[in-house]
Amino acid sequence: MIERTLFNADHEAFRDSFRRFMDKEIAPYHEAWEEQGYVDREVWNKAGDNGFLCMTQPEAYGGANADKLYSVVQMEELARGGFSGIGYGLHTEIVAPYLLHYGTEAQKQRFLPRMATGEWIGAIAMSEPGAGSDLQGVKTTAIRQPDGSFLLNGSKTFITNGWHADVVIVVAKTDPAAGAKGTSLLLVERGMPGFDKGKRLKKLGLKAQDTSELFFNNVRVPADNLLGGEAQLNRGFICLMEQLPWERIQIAFGAVSAAQAAIDWTVAYVKERKVFGQPVAAYQNTRFTLAELQTEVQVARVFVDKCLELLMADKLDTATASMAKYWCSDLQCKVMDECVQLHGGYGYMLEYPITRAYADARVQRIYGGTNEIMKEVITRSMGLGGR
Repeated sequence: MIERTLFNADHEAFRDSFRRFMDKEIAPYHEAWEEQGYVDREVWNKAGDNGFLCMTQPEAYGGANADKLYSVVQMEELARGGFSGIGYGLHTEIVAPYLLHYGTEAQKQRFLPRMATGEWIGAIAMSEPGAGSDLQGVKTTAIRQPDGSFLLNGSKTFITNGWHADVVIVVAKTDPAAGAKGTSLLLVERGMPGFDKGKRLKKLGLKAQDTSELFFNNVRVPADNLLGGEAQLNRGFICLMEQLPWERIQIAFGAVSAAQAAIDWTVAYVKERKVFGQPVAAYQNTRFTLAELQTEVQVARVFVDKCLELLMADKLDTATASMAKYWCSDLQCKVMDECVQLHGGYGYMLEYPITRAYADARVQRIYGGTNEIMKEVITRSMGLGGR
């Protein structure tokens, strides 16, 4: 295998430390969390106590001023373990960066330290019942009031960390007549009158992830909770477009790590499982299938690592991130399907990690922008714009 050169000794020490944390605080409980439909709040507090949240934020806001590769290590390890209920990545590397990049100083001081300790859990609310990948189609409105506050109305769905969330970045139209150019981001807090959380959604996979609906009925959001203040009014769509490449590359390297884990589980299984008197691994079809899958995952790993190098140098463009997201998530689903097949009937039993990983993988081709949208982004970069 090609040696990875992205990570230094400190990154690997962090990997070892986080693996120990997972072994103690996540692995023994994750199956029970899948049954109840959400992880226990305590696992967030323990992560904060150990410095595993918002590591990349400046020390002034409770972080460790670490580079993004520490978060990459964490998300890779969670994917490798199949711990899909843990929403640390979205909290640390999607919600917190929005606050850091666009928030006012007062907003950073108020929210980020609490997120770093796990006292507050963050979510971002983009998708709606009638608007998924099409963020320009958002119907939620936040209309300015005479006192400067915003009256927020609408609903969101498929919101990761939504049920636990203490602060939600809500995408809303502050100038509905202006379309995408009238979009802003508002910080909605738990307990605001009119802000209600719907049922936790029952899903094909990601069963321990507290995905939920959110409802806003005349929620009065103070002017101070407009993300970035007046300077960012009606600039929400621009902010979203700037941050989506990072979100999409996260999906890509998570996909590669999950796919590699599936291969590793399957190699161990086919060595032990016997059919017609010999191990499944003795059959050429098994060996060739696994050889093909391992080759493709190795190719994906090299590509994603190069994307991460570009990201660290602030050179990763939207089209390349879209390529990584669509291709790696497609590959993840292919690998899971083939590995389930090699497990035979046991591959259909939820007691086996490959079965749960198969179900968890399917959404990768949908969220963060569907893979069809990724192809649209890529073709536009080629000068092949559609309608």
